[in-house]
Amino acid sequence: MSAEASIHRPPDRIEQMSDTFNLYEAKTHLSKLVERAADGEEIIIAKSGEPKARLVPLQSVREPRKPGALKGKIWVSDDFDDPLPDGILKAFIGEEDDLEDAPDGGST
Repeated sequence: MSAEASIHRPPDRIEQMSDTFNLYEAKTHLSKLVERAADGEEIIIAKSGEPKARLVPLQSVREPRKPGALKGKIWVSDDFDDPLPDGILKAFIGEEDDLEDAPDGGST
């Protein structure tokens, strides 16, 4: 398949594959290659047969988080950041296997 024919190939492939173009071909057909990349393809640009750059689709920009979006939807106990009871703390660091000091008796 010629380079010209591959540049015009429609992006109907399901899995993402990459095609390699030399720098001259890429410069000559940049707008077509950009369209292919925008459609989800990965294009490799090589110079003297060595890959130098990758043309990939632009990631969509996520909207910034808005503080307070979960206000009134979640609840945190007043003692959330109090120190853990000794038995639970020791279990976390591997010094004790049982949780007898746990407020609920160690049951889950």
